[in-house]
Amino acid sequence: MITNKRLLSSIFAALTIGVPFCIFKYLMGVLAVRESDKLSIEGLRYLGYAIIVWSLIDLVMNFAKCIIDGIKRRYIMEHCFLAQIGFFFNRQTLFLSIDTMLSFSIICFVLWSGWIIDLTRQESYLWYLATTINLMSLSFVTMWTEYKSNSDNTGM
Repeated sequence: MITNKRLLSSIFAALTIGVPFCIFKYLMGVLAVRESDKLSIEGLRYLGYAIIVWSLIDLVMNFAKCIIDGIKRRYIMEHCFLAQIGFFFNRQTLFLSIDTMLSFSIICFVLWSGWIIDLTRQESYLWYLATTINLMSLSFVTMWTEYKSNSDNTGM
């Protein structure tokens, strides 16, 4: 049975971590396709399209997970494609952490390669939105965890 705490946690994670990571992946794929034209590297184009497909699969999985959890059904679906592969090996958390590492690597690559300046105005706003949601949720979770861990301490 899914508890309200688990339900909110899963939906919160999907919307504040999963969806922003999908946006970062998608924009990286778009940039890779654009850069393939500039650099005349055909393999980069295919990599870009593969990243776009990966991001869209993850996006669908995140929203499906929210719906499945929302209607309180037993699920065998993870938040992302890599974690779903991990499900079959009973190593969801390991594969989810690999996806997280790859997502952060994508963010760092886009920033440090300078590709970020090639985003259109609308894409930049999408990047800012994903960054804001992701970072603010991290701070919220940190504050909530600290509050809950110290809620039993009533004295100084």
